[in-house]
Amino acid sequence: MRTSDFATSFNAVAAEYAAARPDYPPTLYDALEEAFGRSLAGAHGLDVGAGTGKATRGLSERGVQVTAVEPGAGMAGQLRTASPGVPLVRASGDALPFADASVDLVTYAQAWHWTRPEVALPEALRVLRHGGGLALWWNTNDRTVGWVDEQANRLRESLPQHGAHDITRIVGHHLTALEPALQPVYREVTWRRTVPLATHLANLATHSQFAVLDPEETRPVLAREEAIVGELFPDGLVEEPYVVRLTYLPRPVRLTSD
Repeated sequence: MRTSDFATSFNAVAAEYAAARPDYPPTLYDALEEAFGRSLAGAHGLDVGAGTGKATRGLSERGVQVTAVEPGAGMAGQLRTASPGVPLVRASGDALPFADASVDLVTYAQAWHWTRPEVALPEALRVLRHGGGLALWWNTNDRTVGWVDEQANRLRESLPQHGAHDITRIVGHHLTALEPALQPVYREVTWRRTVPLATHLANLATHSQFAVLDPEETRPVLAREEAIVGELFPDGLVEEPYVVRLTYLPRPVRLTSD
């Protein structure tokens, strides 16, 4: 199955994605501001691969003058409904329709792995002003927690593509191979949310490895998780632990392409 099939699969589950996927904790934006080196308030930003707008709204709440960039019709529709006042441009990170040196911050929340880095990185650096930066982050399941690790292993066995797009901080090293002048900054933020079991299952179902399959194939997998996780949390409320992994890449004063 092509990577593009996984990338576009979210449009069919956009409403479920908006309802069930986790947001990002305030401490993530604290870490981003620390890496950015100044207040986020007043900065001009592009949230690329914005999806339903979870990070877009978080950035806006911190005072970023943010434009959402989202290619998918389903995801963009959810973003427009939830955040009607946010500027939205239908485009991808491979071809940003913005002027050179026009923004302070380019962010990819849960989205960089869908790009072609050799194209998306020069595009991000092109639109960044000096002193700006590119921020990539992912909510990842905290697999130091036993039941979370066991679930991930079960899903990998049932859905061979599950976890295929897991991202670690090695992403920064990949990008410095493309642009040696980059100096990545890494941060990790741990947090938890408590949700009904139904929301936990709906969250699982929005991941691309589920969304590309026929419901007949995924239904027994989700039923098994409902039984197992339901026994672990008999009150019906699941505590989901996460680690947000942030990679921040300040725009170098000079690029190899300058």
